[in-house]
Amino acid sequence: MTDTHITPSQTQGAALVRRFGMTGGPIFMLNLLRFRDMADYSHAPDLAPVKAITGAEAYARYEAAISPLLAETGGAIVFDGLGGDWFIGPEAAHWHRVLIVRQTDLTSFFSFASRPDAILAGHHRTAALADSRLLPMTAQPPLALAETAP
Repeated sequence: MTDTHITPSQTQGAALVRRFGMTGGPIFMLNLLRFRDMADYSHAPDLAPVKAITGAEAYARYEAAISPLLAETGGAIVFDGLGGDWFIGPEAAHWHRVLIVRQTDLTSFFSFASRPDAILAGHHRTAALADSRLLPMTAQPPLALAETAP
């Protein structure tokens, strides 16, 4: 059995706050998403559609619900692309979708993620995903050429 990652642990949340602080400027989240063939709503049967849907369709429901909430908290999707197999990486691993989401700062991210309507929408995300990765990033200024010369 392989390890799957759908939601963060409390330890990971605390490490995120320690790493970025709550007002440290823009934060970007690299999302790698692998969908289930068929969505699994066993954790939230009240949200399950009458007719079975794919993981990608369940994720589309999540996106439709969270997009306005993301915008309200200063966030935006800055890249949305199709994934695939790695060029450099494990041959057996692949990702269906890749997103980069920008938030004003970590406070805005937590404001977005802790809203009851975002938490409710998150059940569609859980139903949709077989696995995921979420890498928080900040921009770094480019190195000057003189600094990189031997």
